Amino acid sequence: MSSPPGRGRPFLPGSALRDATKTSFHRSQTLDYRNGCAFFRLPTVGIGGEQLHVNQLSEAELDELSSIRPTLTYGQAKRAPPSDFIPAYVAFDKKILKFDAYFQEDVPLSAEEHYRIRQVGIYYYLEDDSMSVMEPVVPNSGLPQGKLIRRQRVPKNEHGDHFHWKDLNRGMNITMYGRTYRIVDCDPFTQVFLQSQGIELNPPEKMVFDPYTELRRMPLRKYITPSDFDQLKQFLTYDKQVLRFYAIWDDTNSMFGEKRPYIIHYYLADDTVEVREIHEHNDGRDPFPVLIKRQRLPKTFVDKKTTFPSCVLEISDQEVLEWYTAKDFAVGKSTTLLGRPFFIYDCDEFTRNFYRDKFGITDFQPVDIRKKPLEEVPQVLQVIPPYNGFGFLEDSLQNCFSLLPKPPRKDVIKMLENDHKVLRYQVALESPNPEDRKRRFILSYFLSNDMISIYEPPVRNSGIIGGKYLGKTRVPKPGSTTENATYYEPSDLTIGSTVEVFGHRFVITDADEYVLNYMESNAESFPAATLQSLRDHFRPRQMCCGPWQSMAMLSFLWLSGHCCEIEKESRIKYNHSGSPA
Repeated sequence: MSSPPGRGRPFLPGSALRDATKTSFHRSQTLDYRNGCAFFRLPTVGIGGEQLHVNQLSEAELDELSSIRPTLTYGQAKRAPPSDFIPAYVAFDKKILKFDAYFQEDVPLSAEEHYRIRQVGIYYYLEDDSMSVMEPVVPNSGLPQGKLIRRQRVPKNEHGDHFHWKDLNRGMNITMYGRTYRIVDCDPFTQVFLQSQGIELNPPEKMVFDPYTELRRMPLRKYITPSDFDQLKQFLTYDKQVLRFYAIWDDTNSMFGEKRPYIIHYYLADDTVEVREIHEHNDGRDPFPVLIKRQRLPKTFVDKKTTFPSCVLEISDQEVLEWYTAKDFAVGKSTTLLGRPFFIYDCDEFTRNFYRDKFGITDFQPVDIRKKPLEEVPQVLQVIPPYNGFGFLEDSLQNCFSLLPKPPRKDVIKMLENDHKVLRYQVALESPNPEDRKRRFILSYFLSNDMISIYEPPVRNSGIIGGKYLGKTRVPKPGSTTENATYYEPSDLTIGSTVEVFGHRFVITDADEYVLNYMESNAESFPAATLQSLRDHFRPRQMCCGPWQSMAMLSFLWLSGHCCEIEKESRIKYNHSGSPA
């Protein structure tokens, strides 16, 4: 056997010896019931059946009791034993507060009900301050019912507080997990308990019932055939008798609509209507024989609501005030069946005889519905819309001639002969601003496609950013219109002339000597005045500086940043044109 703690070996793992005689290691039971009441008792033995010395009197206590002598007459005064502590799970065991409540639930996807009332019971467990919400299960309700909130401590607010039984009362709203419940009443035990705790209860309220459930509990309506009408007699009298009308549906007002012929059958046996299609050979339509199947068609509804889905639900006598009958069909009149207007233009012989005998109608003149020949409309010259300013005029004009526009035709011979041939001019900007008068630009005229581009050489410390001023485009002359567009040509570019480019005026102050050489080699293509102005401009320069002045101008343009491929090609063309190198 192991030695007791404190003597011998230390009571540590590996040092203590196991007592093989001990077989029971459970704790002693401390809760007991007597006469239906629970009470607490002190354990007498510990784990393994060892005697507990804590709950037994020590030697000193026994000596003290032996030394006490009884007092005179009545003996020693007895002290009242201390009251035992009773925990909450013992004091409030199986004590539950029950409240009757309900909540309202929205039903957005139903035409018969817009909200639903669901009755619940709120249970409050006093032993641990927990709550649960239960809903009675209704068979075939289609709703998840039963335990809505499992037993737990329900949070009251965002500060970590929980609901207490002091927060519950009749005639109040309580919100749990985003759903608001209305407490209307409680059971007698709950009422007695709250009143014993000094809580003033509100008067009880009536429980609210679900309107749709109450409607379902009403007895079903019984449909009884009136005594003055016999359906069997009608069936036996008019069996296999059908009225046939020839009608047309005019749908030309809608997109891709047309006039389509139909046959309307009216069955006298049960007052039903059927609409059948008439198909022609190679009409391009699927061979559906029936447009409207045989059924009773409503003529007038009883206060039809906009929310009533008449195209989905079955229509009964409760929603219809009047149905279509045989007297609603006549030759030469239009009848609307399920939203489609049908014009009746003829009927068969049996139908004529029936209306003649039944209603006394004798006018059955057919209506001619043949298509009238279209009137020839004289062709009007095509009206070209005004130019909107986007893209080139010739390119935008192709959109008016075809749905798939083609690019305008180009003069390929001119492009091949004048490829990389550029006429360059120095121009100045006419502007009221003094800082714009000193700005100089290089105007390049491309002979291959008659386009003009303007470049401004950057000048250091001028405050103006140079570079491309105008991309390659065709520039119209002032006064030119979109119907009769005229563009600038090389003959219009003379020394001292003004070129108006999209609202900006430029004055030609100088030109490249290649311009003079090109015009002299093609003198028959340019006016004499244009050629003479260039000769007068270059004569003083040739006398003073010679042809090297034009080379200096090209070198200035090259060094100022106008280093594009077209400029390089123009310089090469100039060197090969016969000028000194």
